[in-house]
Amino acid sequence: MKLYNQLVKLAQEINNPCVTISLNTHRSFPDREKDKITLKKLLIETEKRVIHEYGKRAVSKLHEKMSKIENMVDVNYNLDSLHIFISNDILEIIRLALPTTKDRVYFANVFDLRTIIKAVNRTEDYLILLLSQGGANLYHAMNDDIVEEIKNEDFPFSANPYFAANAEEQSNAKRMDDLVREYFNQIDKSMIKVHHAIEMGCIVISTDDNYAYLQQVADKPEIYLGHAHIDYNKTKQHQIVKQAWEIIQQFQHKKRSEAIAAMKESVGEGRIITDLNEIYRAAIEGRGELLIVREDYTQGVNIDKNNNLELVKIPEEAYIEDITSNIAWEVLSRGGKVFFTCQDDIKELGDIVLKTRY
Repeated sequence: MKLYNQLVKLAQEINNPCVTISLNTHRSFPDREKDKITLKKLLIETEKRVIHEYGKRAVSKLHEKMSKIENMVDVNYNLDSLHIFISNDILEIIRLALPTTKDRVYFANVFDLRTIIKAVNRTEDYLILLLSQGGANLYHAMNDDIVEEIKNEDFPFSANPYFAANAEEQSNAKRMDDLVREYFNQIDKSMIKVHHAIEMGCIVISTDDNYAYLQQVADKPEIYLGHAHIDYNKTKQHQIVKQAWEIIQQFQHKKRSEAIAAMKESVGEGRIITDLNEIYRAAIEGRGELLIVREDYTQGVNIDKNNNLELVKIPEEAYIEDITSNIAWEVLSRGGKVFFTCQDDIKELGDIVLKTRY
């Protein structure tokens, strides 16, 4: 996944400073024109802080990169948020279909990665099967966007070739149903081949009856994650992916709910940590199995030589303006799971909670 590869690259950067600029953006005119103004203000704020804290000469390469940013960002391609990562050695611009907590500039010796980590968790590759007796098309989707239509020796399917030979067969309801099922059985076999090759689940857009037929003949019904009712007046790619994405988001919400429930069930096992210092130490030691963070929770800290955290009320005065970003990466990079959530179920656990492996 491209976004995960970008995350890994950014997480490996240690520099002084690493500057992260994050802002919410707009997809449509005229709102996206406001993005230019917001970005300019954040760049001015960044410039002032860089000069004040480091001076121009010490970070000349960073200044050179900053001078190019306004020309590099075309607001016509903005999604829901924009994230700019700058150091003396790196300039990376990432657009996300996910809002950020607030517009801000972040200074540290590492980048602020929490929104990127959250986006990785909420980025889903999946298939969409547009199914009817008049044909079937298969699409690869990522979140609310169609990446490509899959075309191979099977897809797209032409109309159902199985038909009743005479009036007597046409009046036989069971025979007609069997012909439909045979057609969908062929589609299902082709779907399984694609699934084995790329290991993605599938959302089906069809009538309720056709989805029922497909489920009856499916060799592996579990590959079909859900179903949305087809509107034959709205079968363009941007219309069907909107339907499918709503179902995927419901699955993501369910996963976060299950993670919270699993955390609550483990409270009595002695592996749940809610103290920030202990969470940080467990994370850097590779003991983090599951981390859940309240979406709007941030905490600036200073760190001493013994890896003890001193909480700082004013983020700009902290060595690390948001330690949750560092903790999240430590857990994720060592094979743990990370969830940022605003669901009410998290409240009784606290702002940040970690389940350890041992």
